[in-house]
Amino acid sequence: MNPNQTVEDESHPTITAASRRIQRLSLHLTPLPPSQPSPQLNMLTCAKAANKLEVDKVSLSTYMRGKNRDIQEKIIEFFESRPDLQTPVGVSMNEHRELCMRQLVALVREAKIKPFRYVVDDPAKYFAITEAIGSIDVSLGIKLGVQFSLWGGSVLNLGTEKHRDKYFDGIDNLDYPGCFAMTELHHGSNVQGLQTTATFDPVTDEFIIDTPNDGAIKWWIGNAAVHGKFATVFAKLILPTHDSKKVSDMGVHAFIVPIRDLNTLQTLPGIEIHDCGHKVGLNGVDNGALRFRSVRIPRDNLLNRFGDVSQDGKYTSSLPTINKRFAAMLGELVGGRVGLAYASVGFLKISVSIAVRYSLLRQQFGPPEQPEVSILDYQSQQHKLMPMLASSYAFHFATQYLVQKYSEMKKMHDEQLVADVHALSAGLKAYVTSYTAKSLSTCREACGGHGYAAVNRFGSLRNDHDIFQTFEGDNTVLMQQVS
Repeated sequence: MNPNQTVEDESHPTITAASRRIQRLSLHLTPLPPSQPSPQLNMLTCAKAANKLEVDKVSLSTYMRGKNRDIQEKIIEFFESRPDLQTPVGVSMNEHRELCMRQLVALVREAKIKPFRYVVDDPAKYFAITEAIGSIDVSLGIKLGVQFSLWGGSVLNLGTEKHRDKYFDGIDNLDYPGCFAMTELHHGSNVQGLQTTATFDPVTDEFIIDTPNDGAIKWWIGNAAVHGKFATVFAKLILPTHDSKKVSDMGVHAFIVPIRDLNTLQTLPGIEIHDCGHKVGLNGVDNGALRFRSVRIPRDNLLNRFGDVSQDGKYTSSLPTINKRFAAMLGELVGGRVGLAYASVGFLKISVSIAVRYSLLRQQFGPPEQPEVSILDYQSQQHKLMPMLASSYAFHFATQYLVQKYSEMKKMHDEQLVADVHALSAGLKAYVTSYTAKSLSTCREACGGHGYAAVNRFGSLRNDHDIFQTFEGDNTVLMQQVS
C-alpha cells in the first residue's frame, strides 16, 4: 500500500468496495511514518522499554485511605501479630465458625476496636474498619456486619432511646450477639410480603411472634445457627379490633426477640433453630433458620421509631400509611447496601493487586537467546488487567462518594438526600458487585495455573463474593429499581 494514501482517498472511483475496506483496515493496523502526523492510533513502546514511572506510594495510599488509614493499619498489624487468629487454608466449617467468633471477640476486647460506635456517628470509619477486616477473612467481615450493622443497626435506626439504653453496651462488647431475621424461605426481595406475624395481646401487654407456615421460616439468618442470643425479627404487626374483621394488619415492623438463654445458650421455649449447613462460601458465618411457635415478648420489644402500640392496643405513627412507614423503615436500613458496594471494591483491589504483581514477576517467551519477557508486557495481559485496575480506582472514589452522601443522610434526614442515597446505593451495589464477580475470574485466569492454588486466594475470594450479587438486594431487582 502507498504510505501516502489517506482515508479520504478511498472516494476515488477506480477503487472497489473491497479495496476500500482493506485500505481502511490497513490504516488502523499499520502506523504511518513519523513524518506524517495522523489522528490514527500509533504503536506504543512496550512498558518494559519505556522510562520507569515513579509513584509516591505512601502519598497515594494516604490520599486514597484518608483519615482512616491509621485504624486500618492497626487492625492489620494486630492480626499479623496473632498467628492463632489467622484463617488456615482448608479450615472446616465448624472450625471456621468458632475461629470467626474468636477473631471478632479479639478485635473488640483485645485490640479495643469498637465498630458499633461508628455505625451511626461516623459511617466512613465503620466502613473503613470493615474493609480492613474483610482483607483478613471475608467471613469475619460479614459476621462483623451482621452483629453491628444489621442487628445493632436495626436497634439504633428503628428503635428509640429506651432500646439504645438497654442494648447498646451488650451489642458493643459482644455480650449480646444477635441476628437480623428478615428473609424468609418464600420471601426475600419482597419484604412487604413477609408472612411471620406479631399479634398484640392487650391482656398480657405482649406480642405473640408466630411462624404460620413453612414458607415463613426465617432463612439464611447470620449468627442464628450457633452464636446469636437475640434476633431483630421482621413481622406483620396484627392488632385486635372490634369490627367484623376482628384484626387489623398494620404492615411489617421489627421486633427484638430473645432466641437463646444469655448464660447457658440453650434455645428458648417456642424457638426452633436449624443449621443452614455448608455454603458455597462464607462458611465462617453460622447461617441458620428460625421458626417461632407462639413466642411471647414484651410490648417494649417493638422497635417503635416509626410506629408504636399503646397498652390498650391503639396504634400511633407520624407516618400516615403502611407504604410510607415501610419506605421509612427500609430507608434506615440502606447502610447494609452501601457497605456491600464498598466491600466489593475491596475484593477488586485485592484480586487486581495479586494479579498485577504476579504478572510483573512471571516471565514467559521472548526473543531467541534473550531473557524471557514479563507477561505484563504483553498486550493481551494488559487488556485483561489494566481496565480492572482503572476501575478499582474509579469504584473506590465512587463508593467513597456514596459513603459521604450516606453519612450526610444520617445527620440531616433530608428526603431528597434519602432518595439519592437509595438510588445510588442500589445502582452502585448492583454494578460494582457484578463487575467484581466477573473480574475475580479474569484475575484467576491471568495468573495461569498458579492462580488455582488455594493459598493464592482467588478461589475463596470468588466463592465468598458470589453472594454479594444476591443479598442486600438481588442485582436484577436493584437495577430495575434504579431504572
